[in-house]
Amino acid sequence: MVLFRNKWQLASLVMISTMLVDLDHLLANPIYDPNRCSIGFHPLHGFLPIAGYLLLCFHPLTRLAGIGLVIHMALDAIDCQLTSGLWYMP
Repeated sequence: MVLFRNKWQLASLVMISTMLVDLDHLLANPIYDPNRCSIGFHPLHGFLPIAGYLLLCFHPLTRLAGIGLVIHMALDAIDCQLTSGLWYMP
């Protein structure tokens, strides 16, 4: 880890734990749909939570979680674009 040399283990654990945001996929029916876009569909992948994730990036105690969640949402949006041509589920 280049950015968090002194705390690379903590940084890695926090970044990996941000994957737990995908537990909201269990609320969908069907749970897995290869053509569904996560952004805008699942509760923790909405625009209001994403704004909250961005705010987490600015506080030192929540910065790692915020960065991890923002990266997660960006990757989900890229996946939506590549699979369906949309950045979010309207």
